[in-house]
Amino acid sequence: MSLLDSLKRITTVVADTGDLESMRQYQPQDATTNPSLLLKVSQQPQYRPIVDRAMKAAEAAPAAKRIESFMDHLAVGFGLEILKIVPGRVSTEVDARLSFDTDASMAKARELIGLYDQAGISRERILIKVGTTWEGIRAAAQLEREGIHCNMTLLFSFAQAVACAEAGVTLISPFVGRIYDYYKKERGAEIPPADDPGVQSVTRIYNYYKKYGYKTQIMGASFRRVEQITDLAGCDLLTISPDLLESLQKTDGEVTAKLTIDAARASSEEKISLDEKSFRWLHNLDAMAVDKLGDGIRRFYDDGRKLEQFAAKLTVSDTAKV
Repeated sequence: MSLLDSLKRITTVVADTGDLESMRQYQPQDATTNPSLLLKVSQQPQYRPIVDRAMKAAEAAPAAKRIESFMDHLAVGFGLEILKIVPGRVSTEVDARLSFDTDASMAKARELIGLYDQAGISRERILIKVGTTWEGIRAAAQLEREGIHCNMTLLFSFAQAVACAEAGVTLISPFVGRIYDYYKKERGAEIPPADDPGVQSVTRIYNYYKKYGYKTQIMGASFRRVEQITDLAGCDLLTISPDLLESLQKTDGEVTAKLTIDAARASSEEKISLDEKSFRWLHNLDAMAVDKLGDGIRRFYDDGRKLEQFAAKLTVSDTAKV
């Protein structure tokens, strides 16, 4: 048995890619996308028909909204193709430039879910990704009340995790690898797996959620090495890039659950409650989280603008099938 097959027995495996062929190969339950992944796959020739369909659909929008419409149709277009492959859910992301605007984030989420509705896709198969700012959490709380399920991305601090659970969001995506990157750079050396701060962060969140009965699911994300994945076996979900999926598939062995509900219930975490002021203060005390949240928003924003520039140069191909 491969490590991947063994892992699938205790944790839901999600593909962290926009590449459809990778999904067919590794057969994950769910899949996630983001502007960076869409930028990469949109420029590959085999996916040009999806791009062309998005361009064609955007022609119906007013000129000033055409690029924005293209972005929405492109994201949903890839999502629809992904849902033909995975049996579970796909995550589609709200533009990072809306990270500090609650109303605009909600409006964009409704537009995206509306496109899936038009395609006849059940809302149970869609997660709308929203940045884990205070404004994003407030948007997600309202969206969940409307039956729009949310995946909170760019999550680095315990404060973010607690606020998301209290808001009743469906799923959070703590970024294990980016936490690791920060502390590796700060310490100037590799960090042994047993001391990995990204793994420790997700373990703490898992223990807190399970101890106090929160329904919000935890999906570890942004991995740098196989050990980070196997050390979080038992987590609700893990979203894994194709290169690490390949490593897991090619390695024989058995994965044992490192995170368990029994251990979580025995943990020493005390329950806390956060309003806006206490959230901002507790998050601010975590220098890593402040740094990586801002950096992540800027990166997704930049890749979104690159995707817009790519779209602006395109014309619908003569051979596109609409």
